[in-house]
Amino acid sequence: AAIAPDERLGVAKPHQRYLPKGTVGRQAAQAVVVDYSSPNLAKEMHVGHLRSTIIGDALARTLEFLGHNVKRQNHVGDWGTQFGMLVAFMDRVREGGDTEDLSRELADLEELYRKAKHLFDTDPDFANTARENVVKLQSGDENCQIRWLNYTAVSLLHCEKVYGRLGVMLKRDDIRGESEYNDDLPEVVADLEKAGLLTESQGAQCVFLDEFRNKDNEPLPVIVKKTDGGYLYATTDLAAIRYRVGELHAERILYVTDSRQALHFRQIFAVARKAGFAPESVLLEHVPFGMMLDKGGQPFKTREGGTVKLTDLLDEAERQAIGLVNAKNPDLPDEQKREIAEKVGIGAVKYADLSQNRTSDYVFSWDKMLSLDGNTAPYMQYAYARIQSIFRKGDESTDYTEKKSTNYTNFLIEDPAERALAVKLLQFAETVEAVASECLPNLLCGYLFDLAGAFTTFYESCPVLKSPEPTRSSRLALCAATGRTIRTGLGLLGIETVEQM
Repeated sequence: AAIAPDERLGVAKPHQRYLPKGTVGRQAAQAVVVDYSSPNLAKEMHVGHLRSTIIGDALARTLEFLGHNVKRQNHVGDWGTQFGMLVAFMDRVREGGDTEDLSRELADLEELYRKAKHLFDTDPDFANTARENVVKLQSGDENCQIRWLNYTAVSLLHCEKVYGRLGVMLKRDDIRGESEYNDDLPEVVADLEKAGLLTESQGAQCVFLDEFRNKDNEPLPVIVKKTDGGYLYATTDLAAIRYRVGELHAERILYVTDSRQALHFRQIFAVARKAGFAPESVLLEHVPFGMMLDKGGQPFKTREGGTVKLTDLLDEAERQAIGLVNAKNPDLPDEQKREIAEKVGIGAVKYADLSQNRTSDYVFSWDKMLSLDGNTAPYMQYAYARIQSIFRKGDESTDYTEKKSTNYTNFLIEDPAERALAVKLLQFAETVEAVASECLPNLLCGYLFDLAGAFTTFYESCPVLKSPEPTRSSRLALCAATGRTIRTGLGLLGIETVEQM
């Protein structure tokens, strides 16, 4: 009965949660910064951005649901070598007499980047010019900055379209790219020097910490300023920590990135501590994830060996889902089929990823992720739709589902299947707390799958609509609570439910 009248399904608000034994006072909501997605601009988002984007979004949603003050940070790569390459490439095109206007130049930014990258890798003079452009950009060169603003504007529009299709809660206000920290980079280096942490090595400014050594026991540097005067990712990440602690008042900072960046973040966190940029009271956490693989166990790519664009992947997800909807409910109107296919297809891609332990690599399989059997989004969406069909068959309005059932507290738990379902419903709060503390969305996926299984057993064992009162109302309330929990849980994962499938 505890969850039925509670719109939060038994999940306590921050002031109701207590700190571990031995601490004083109630736990207040934390200011949590979640750094996720963070694509490099100047090219389209691809499958390599998928895991960071959807894992980060699920964690941000979950932390917000728990009552924490979540501050999303999309640390886009908008200030690096790629922009030096683009400026150099367009200068070379213009020198060759091509008079294409800027709108046409920007129409296919991905193609421009591909051509520029080829020159960067094969032409030493071009590569040097590109690197010089990066320094010019960082130094405020007007021509470079105008070109840069045009390139980033086009890239950001593309990113926003992808976020919209994925249902990801990243907005323009959440973007704080590398460029935002440019003015603070000299100060970061100066403060590192004041702290006695800076060492010059082969003309570069570095920080060496004893705890980081290579296999030959030689110290590994954290390079913060190159010999040409340019800055690196490390410098920007240190500036970002200072901003997040000093301006956003972060108490916990999560970095959702590829596991291959683990050493980088261990070093950055250690330098930030020693420099005083982040006190010990601020939690700095790297949230690493594995790779998406094809059926052969190789990094997921196109048949031609190229990078899979996220827009192409999502288009294919919706096409695949249409077949599932047609097979399951062919009589639905075409427009409704398309709406369901969009939710099922996108949900399938996201759930297939989130249901894995994020630290593991996983094999991408359309057949598996769109299956109605097993721990998949279509299975969960179908479970929810099946519950809604009970209310339609019983001529029970959504008012019953949303209001009357939430006021129902006199549950009659008589059958073992009823008890098993009720116990599973009561585990939702602890599951959500575990997701937030351990940064593991797969715990929620596993819970929802078990809940759906408990409901199936209950529904097969316990007649609902044909039961006499008060058993009928009790079981309807159990159905409603299960439906609300599935919908809420999928919502925390960024996945929509459907009323019919």
